Amino acid sequence: MIEITPHIIIQDDDIQLTAKRASGPGGQHVNKVSTAVELRFNARACDAISNEMFIRLRKIAGKRMTAAGEIVLVAESHRSQIDNKRDATRRLTDMLKAAVKRPKFRVPTKPSKAAKERRITAKKTTGDRKKMRGKLKLVD
Repeated sequence: MIEITPHIIIQDDDIQLTAKRASGPGGQHVNKVSTAVELRFNARACDAISNEMFIRLRKIAGKRMTAAGEIVLVAESHRSQIDNKRDATRRLTDMLKAAVKRPKFRVPTKPSKAAKERRITAKKTTGDRKKMRGKLKLVD
């Protein structure tokens, strides 16, 4: 059971953990032991996640979310399976906590008159500097 907020709790049944062999160079021990962990979480089927939160979660997860709405995380950075399980669940919790937060509404503002003037004078000085780089015209 993972508690995201007091109101949002993800049950263990919603998360599927599978152990598999890690990628990378082999060795006597590595070729025999399944230390990598693949975590699958079906966000679309989970009752604890609202539609609003699912949309934000889709943006956060990116390519880690399948078309069916399932988040797939692979953890293989640690040497032990337990540490990889912790890492995968921590990454899922971080994703879900980020999806809970609503982004702040940005009030669009217009640039002030002084800011517009500063921008135009900066553009003019840059243009004049570039004109100086060109060929000189000789006046008779």
